[in-house]
Amino acid sequence: MLDFISSIVIFLAALTFIAGASSWRREFIGKRRIELAESVLAKFYEAEDVIKQIRSPISCLSEGNTRKQEEKELKEESLLLDRAYIVIERYQKKITLFSQIKSMRYQVQSAFGTSAIEPFNELDAIISEIFNASHMLGSNYWPRQGRVKMKPEDFKKHLYEMQKNEEIFWLTDKDTISPRVQKTISKLENILQVAFIPPNDLLTGAVDDIRGYIGIFIGLFKKQDPNNK
Repeated sequence: MLDFISSIVIFLAALTFIAGASSWRREFIGKRRIELAESVLAKFYEAEDVIKQIRSPISCLSEGNTRKQEEKELKEESLLLDRAYIVIERYQKKITLFSQIKSMRYQVQSAFGTSAIEPFNELDAIISEIFNASHMLGSNYWPRQGRVKMKPEDFKKHLYEMQKNEEIFWLTDKDTISPRVQKTISKLENILQVAFIPPNDLLTGAVDDIRGYIGIFIGLFKKQDPNNK
């Protein structure tokens, strides 16, 4: 009888410890997930503003002149290539922010699952499209504009493609990039919202852990009971 009472006392003490440890563990993990979610979202919000700044059509004459010129470049070619290089030059000034976002990719994947890296991939794709538009405008469309004789249908196609690239390159009334960045951030917000766990869920988790340990204890008790054959 005394052994049974001692076992019950030990069991109750163990349950108290388990409940406290379980709640602490879940709260600690939850806090880390919240901190990570807040940090990542803050970086994406900042990136949204930076991308708008990068694509701003307002520029000064000195912008773009850090581009390394090729040999035998004509002055007119250099001016167009420098102009197209403006977005890349502005991006390079903010490279630390985008490097920080890249470094968080696998932390977020580990904490929130594989689907959590989709917004990171989408942001990379958007940046790549801006760079590609820069290349196409500087090396193809702008140099040909008004300088290469084209058939009416070819000129119409050229003008359409140039305008489409300029809509990616510059922040214009027909902006196609900003809505995509906003959609990417909304997707990230939906993925990371699970980090903000209500307190009741912490209690539920602790209760589930206790139930599991009770099952283990009962199983061990039955094995030790000489009458249980």
